[in-house]
Amino acid sequence: MRARLEVEARDGGARAGTLVTARGRVATPCFMPVGTRGAVRHLASSDLEELGVEVVLANTYHLMLRPGADTVARLGGIHAFADWTGHVLTDSGGYQVFSLEPRVDDEGATFTSTYDGSTHVLTPERAVDVQALIGADIQMVLDVCPPSLAPPPVLRTAVDRTAAWARRARRRFLEHPDAAGRQCQFGIVQGGTDAALRVESAERTVACDFDGYAIGGLSVGEPREVMLPALDAAMALLPADRPRYFMGLGDPVGIVESVGRGVDMFDCVLPTRLARHGTILTDRGRYNLTRAEFADSDEPLDPDFPDDPAGRWSRGYLRHLLLTREPTAARLITLHNVAWLLRFMRRLREAVVAGRFAAFRAEVLATWS
Repeated sequence: MRARLEVEARDGGARAGTLVTARGRVATPCFMPVGTRGAVRHLASSDLEELGVEVVLANTYHLMLRPGADTVARLGGIHAFADWTGHVLTDSGGYQVFSLEPRVDDEGATFTSTYDGSTHVLTPERAVDVQALIGADIQMVLDVCPPSLAPPPVLRTAVDRTAAWARRARRRFLEHPDAAGRQCQFGIVQGGTDAALRVESAERTVACDFDGYAIGGLSVGEPREVMLPALDAAMALLPADRPRYFMGLGDPVGIVESVGRGVDMFDCVLPTRLARHGTILTDRGRYNLTRAEFADSDEPLDPDFPDDPAGRWSRGYLRHLLLTREPTAARLITLHNVAWLLRFMRRLREAVVAGRFAAFRAEVLATWS
């Protein structure tokens, strides 16, 4: 079944809608917590259900190596394996592979496993096959993600290779007996911060007629004033009836600026990584609870968040758990941060529907910039 986006409201460039897949419906704009190895750090699938999570991201690189895609398939696929009934999106594994300095040619990437030193080859076709075994609802194509602010020759190679690999991945997906009938496939636009390359990459990716389109290779260290024009260049070419996904973006300002340009989906490790280091997200900004000023605080994590699943515990108590290295701290703050970001997305969606996006954006920029 092809994915589609049903747009229900627009406010300027922002839109609110529903992503429709073979599994069901997802309200957009949406945020997808990252469950790298099939689980979001410190949370169980039952926690995610109670929080109202609709889509979780899983990492193909890690799952193909541990426990192995064949094992996941034998155990019923990622949904049965993780006891998760919501949507799952798997990345191709390319981002992790390219961080390992692999040997890359037009065929694919040869890399060494970080688990046991074994050698593996990841091609566009292999990425499709592995993700079909894992059984996610949405799979991503293998692409080349260049470093932040890479020189023009590196960007050119990344765009050309990403386009060639996209064509091969699309062909394999449509021919695959287990993929095309029950999964969706998204293409990825590259090009760094070069607007012309972004346009070219978008055109070549759209020509493959994917179910959805992702923006890759941005929010990887470049300044926001450089990122946004590159995003604008790509967004102008992406079909309005397909979902648009900004990969790896999860900060409130980045989300609201991207939604204002028509982006529908986001993922990021931000809420879980911050939690492990004692930082909470609140309506008044972010705070690190290890600071001495919170030692005697009896305030909840966010006084403006009445439905906070971790709201019964004080900042002072969580600080104590952090300083004594009690693992419960990371779990409770993760619950809070994920819940806070999901609530942020709901409020953002409501603002678009009500025609109040500009006011909501102004509030976010005033608090978080």
